[in-house]
Order: sequence, then structure tokens, then C-alpha cells
Amino acid sequence: MEGVLSFIIFLIAIAFVIWLYILLPAGMAERRNRSQIIWVLISLVGSPILACLLLLALGNAD
Repeated sequence: MEGVLSFIIFLIAIAFVIWLYILLPAGMAERRNRSQIIWVLISLVGSPILACLLLLALGNAD
């Protein structure tokens, strides 16, 4: 039973990391008409918080 619980927690952690590093910056970039791939790469190289803050600061692309 302990192994199953550990596996479930592991899957939840992986899903959270994927959301934080890939889906969140990509969604924010899409809403601001910016390149999703570039912003996902920025979040992977730097940090997702930095990418999100930069997207908020830059605003919408024309």
C-alpha cells in the first residue's frame, strides 16, 4: 500500500512540474499573442516564475 501511495504522489508531482514549466508559460504566451515555444524554453532555462513575470511585464504583443 505504501508503494502505491508513493507512486500516486510521484505522478501528482510530475503533473505539477509539467504544468508549471510548460503549460502555464505556454498558456500565458498564447493569451498575449507571443511565441509559446520561446517562452517555454525561457521557463526551462531560467525559471517559470521569471518567464511569467516577464510575460506580465511585457503585456500583449501588437
